[in-house]
Amino acid sequence: MAKSMRIGLIGSQFMGRAHSNAWMSVGSFFDLPIEPVMQTVSDLPAEREHLTRFAARWRWHETSTNWRKMIEIGAIDLVDIVTPNHVHRECAVAALEAGKHVACEKPLAGTLDDAREMVKAAKKAKSSKTFVWYNYRRCPAVALAHQLVRQGRLGRIYHVRASYLQDWGGPETPLLWRFQGKKAGSGAHGDLNAHIIDMARFITGDEIAEVTGAIEETFIKERDLIETGGGEISGKGAKRSARKRKGRSTVDDCLLFLARFKGGAAASFEATRLATGNQNRNQVEINGEKGAIKFDFERMNELLWWDHTLESRLRGWSRIMCTTGGDHPYADAYWPPAHLIGYEHCFVSQAADMVKALAGRKPVVPLADFEDAYQTQRVLHAAIVAAREKRAVKMSEVK
Repeated sequence: MAKSMRIGLIGSQFMGRAHSNAWMSVGSFFDLPIEPVMQTVSDLPAEREHLTRFAARWRWHETSTNWRKMIEIGAIDLVDIVTPNHVHRECAVAALEAGKHVACEKPLAGTLDDAREMVKAAKKAKSSKTFVWYNYRRCPAVALAHQLVRQGRLGRIYHVRASYLQDWGGPETPLLWRFQGKKAGSGAHGDLNAHIIDMARFITGDEIAEVTGAIEETFIKERDLIETGGGEISGKGAKRSARKRKGRSTVDDCLLFLARFKGGAAASFEATRLATGNQNRNQVEINGEKGAIKFDFERMNELLWWDHTLESRLRGWSRIMCTTGGDHPYADAYWPPAHLIGYEHCFVSQAADMVKALAGRKPVVPLADFEDAYQTQRVLHAAIVAAREKRAVKMSEVK
């Protein structure tokens, strides 16, 4: 290794584990130009005991209950932010002003205003690079779909259909931060639609020109207050308030919207946490003049492909197992063909691409930086405006 890169992680919950695993594993799977060093993990003072256990398990050298001090004093080169959405701006701006590189979880921020400030700070910090963890770009099947479109295999694109369906957000789920608008910004919309908007933009290489209509719905108006957090994402097993008190949910449970791309494609997007029977169904289908693709994260190693250039008697959906090194993006870093990879490997592959970018090398497929992620944030905002004002919203309105 030519040199090392010291990482400071802010946050130690679900995404903290995913990122820690990526930084811990990336050097074992990829030949890297820079060695990632897991220097410091930081969280709130109230999380001190948890933080100590977390650092030992995930092999962080140090802990800190003051993320600002970690940034200002600590020997950190890259700050990795995995906090709730409302803290993204504060952490990212401080890190950029201190001259650090920054990697931030998605969505870029809880609000468009916060996201805009982050982009401004990134432009001022000319020596710092920024990254946003849109990890599904690193599924080999999604990266292959991106490459197929770039090669013209789909021709003119007519339709984009995307949905991200989960079912953990029923009435038994307590009032976690994800259901609090001041912390999350939005509900299923910012959490899930952010991913599929980014995937649609990434695969097609096109931008949304207009959100033509939207529906926003909060089905569960009140949720149990809790004293302890419980399981990751859903809060399963959380200790409820002794008085069985409830609080108001201030985010959407689902949001659906229709859109048009600049290239003329018609699109639909749907995100919900109440799609009973769908645990983590992140899906996109793109229909073009010459071909079509389908992706479903619950079968993440596969891409369905329709070649419309074949004679009609041979046309049909083909299942591509995207696990062959040399043929499919990232596959050569992992296992032999059809020895499947999982959710965590998308983060490992992204960590590898970020290290390459910091060394001046080209990533396998493009990485989202703050400016790129801001375009997704603009679409998120436009869809909320469309739903609440019951009108079409041109993207030119959303600055």
